[in-house]
Amino acid sequence: MAMLNFDVRFAHTASAACDEKYSKPPSSSISVGAVIGIIAGSLLVVSLVIGVLWWTFCLRRKSTLEQDLKGVDLKTGKFTLRQIKAATNNFDVANKIGEGGFGSVYKGLLSDGTIIAVKQLSSKSKQGNREFLNELGMISAVQHPHLVKLYGCCIEGDQLLLVYEYMENNNIARALFGPQQCQINLDWPTRRKICIGIARGLAYLHEESRLKIVHRDIKATNVLLDKDLNPKISDFGLAKLDEEENTHISTRIAGTYGYMAPEYAMRGYLTDKADVYSYGIVILEIISGKSNTTSRAKDKSFYLLDWALILKEKGDLMEMVDPRLGSDYDREEVLLTIKVALLCTNVSAAARPTMSSVVSILEGQTAIQEIMINDTSVPKDEITAMRKHHQLIQEANLADSQTHSMSIEGRWTGSSSSIHDLYPVNPDSDYLQSRN
Repeated sequence: MAMLNFDVRFAHTASAACDEKYSKPPSSSISVGAVIGIIAGSLLVVSLVIGVLWWTFCLRRKSTLEQDLKGVDLKTGKFTLRQIKAATNNFDVANKIGEGGFGSVYKGLLSDGTIIAVKQLSSKSKQGNREFLNELGMISAVQHPHLVKLYGCCIEGDQLLLVYEYMENNNIARALFGPQQCQINLDWPTRRKICIGIARGLAYLHEESRLKIVHRDIKATNVLLDKDLNPKISDFGLAKLDEEENTHISTRIAGTYGYMAPEYAMRGYLTDKADVYSYGIVILEIISGKSNTTSRAKDKSFYLLDWALILKEKGDLMEMVDPRLGSDYDREEVLLTIKVALLCTNVSAAARPTMSSVVSILEGQTAIQEIMINDTSVPKDEITAMRKHHQLIQEANLADSQTHSMSIEGRWTGSSSSIHDLYPVNPDSDYLQSRN
């Protein structure tokens, strides 16, 4: 009996050991090759998924753009990517004349001998399809001697390109307060011509065009100069249609601080008078030869408008005149132009003139009214808030080394919190070297 119990226990133990042996998989049952195969297969699946998503995104983007373009009455041509590559030598870096928030800008030469500027949307650009289509639709619908001419566009694959006329002398900012080697000696008759030309372009947008347009980003870098130094307004990516007369547009704030009208910067209250204000700031820059937000040191920062108002109180507005003009200018014309700038930058939008009135005054057809900077037309607490707002922006710009700014003493770059300039300065560009 004892022997029988021993046999049963032995048999049970042996059976359990056998079961345990075959129930535990060997630790080396999955070979190294199998593991590599699984990993490779997983990576392949992930790559395929990413590829499909990327391809779907590209197709959807192209489809969306093509769909949107069907509703735009384009008065410009269309270019193929092959044409653009041939014109720019496949976007050769030697032909790169600038770079901004939108992307890079290249000089090109078409087969018929036309020199062009190609604005290429960067894949990292904050300016999306909406702004691209906005600029394309706006500027293709308006034509004027003082608006930059759009030849056409190219939408092919992931490429979004705008093709403009080439402007030999870049922009006003570079000409007046860019790096020394970039500056152009602009005499007073030329500066006066530029002031009148910008006013005519804006008068066309606000009052004469079939579409009434508020540009929203008038500044020195967005006024280009052709070979004869005629001004042309550019960059319509932020432009808005002013469809209802005598009313304002409530919209998100976009543009460039320092050029924004107070009612727009503080409340998003937009009318064509916002462009008038920005124009006034540009005029002060043209007369003084200084950037509106020039900063020599943090404790010496100033805005041109603040300076102009101080000089007005002192009765010495002529102190604003660019020393580079010497004494070779018409004093009465310069003083009149400064007064027009102050009228345009009145804190009250209602007190600002129309751009057609500005043209008439500058051309001597209409007498300017006595300048009255009427602070009582706007609550004083709002004026104080506006000034504090601009001061904070200026301090933030000085503190952030990555912020684009303009400095007479330093390297010049585009200044914008919106879309960047069509021709930001590139002192090392092939264009500048050939010009020098």
